[in-house]
Amino acid sequence: MFSRIKGNARACLIFEAMWVVPFNMFTTYASVYMLSLGLKETQIGLLASINLALQIFTSFISGHLTDRLGRRMALLIFDIVSWSVATLIWAIAQNFWYFLAAVIVNSFQKIPNTAWYCLLVEDTEPENRSAIFTILQIISVISGFFAPLGGLLVSRLTLVPAVRLMYLIACISMTIMFFGRNAITYDTEISIKKKLESKGINFKESLKEYKEVLKEIINNKLLMIMVGVYILNNFQMAIRGTYLSIYLVNALGIKDSLIGLFPAFSSIAMLILLLLAIPRFKEEFSVNYMIIGFGISMSANIILILLPPKNILGVIIATMLSASGNIIANPYLESSVANLISDENRAKSLAILTVILLVFISPAGIIGGLTYSINPKIPFVLITLAFLINEGLLLLFRKERG
Repeated sequence: MFSRIKGNARACLIFEAMWVVPFNMFTTYASVYMLSLGLKETQIGLLASINLALQIFTSFISGHLTDRLGRRMALLIFDIVSWSVATLIWAIAQNFWYFLAAVIVNSFQKIPNTAWYCLLVEDTEPENRSAIFTILQIISVISGFFAPLGGLLVSRLTLVPAVRLMYLIACISMTIMFFGRNAITYDTEISIKKKLESKGINFKESLKEYKEVLKEIINNKLLMIMVGVYILNNFQMAIRGTYLSIYLVNALGIKDSLIGLFPAFSSIAMLILLLLAIPRFKEEFSVNYMIIGFGISMSANIILILLPPKNILGVIIATMLSASGNIIANPYLESSVANLISDENRAKSLAILTVILLVFISPAGIIGGLTYSINPKIPFVLITLAFLINEGLLLLFRKERG
């Protein structure tokens, strides 16, 4: 599969583990780290929503900056701002205001995200794009086996010192990655063309192009349906990413030193599928795979809702099912959206779609926090409903596509 990938996509994939491994280590403990430093569940939800709301602005300007600076330069500058600086602030955080500062800095991640996405797909044939996103999942699988190191650090150092160390490791690893990746990538023909076209054009003038691209998106019915699927999938991920660890520790009574083990079980489930099933998948059945994947993920959330406290086996089963659903559905969801966007307007299309996405999912943190305070199970009921609606949208997509 990797042999099919050339150019910038290959260069990006080579360095990806240097971001994913430390990210998976600290993200597992991010919410309980904040709780340990005195933040309340509602404050954690507020921070998540502030981050998403700020990302609406950074997403909106990301297309213009990606075209203006070029993919590589936009990626380098704003990766350093949004990740190197943010992880350093998280590492020394003392209270809510530190986390707010980190959230503000981290919200600029949408600019490098747009640039990175363009580098990944612009010089890759459409039929090979699902392979890129599958390989990204494989890298995530491998990195999941490193997540228990976080649990080992917590058991040895206690929670707060261990998570501070994880953030420092992330800062160093990610920064090295950003400069290394920049050295071996190149600006695509589209990137060079857009960079030349953007010279002398200010953001106000660029807004006219945004309007034309928005019309193009709205008139693409298949893309709009898939955007609906993408929004709901990201909505559930925002809630799950913020509240799963808190739910496991507080509601299900799982020791905080053990929650770092669950990503390893995710990796085992995904590795089995990668070896036995996914190589046999065919691109023409991509919608069917998404339907199956979301169905499996939905069942994982139902299990979490029904689990009694301290049922570690049940959490492992739910974790493995959720991971299985993700690796089946997500690569095809990403490649479907990528293939429905034209290369000519990719940066601005991604910027507009990300703004639309964030407008809908920015309340996820607050909704998750309020519903969690009422009953810890409610956020996972909302996640289940999101998967259920997605099943209906995918059936509609399949019918419209013919």
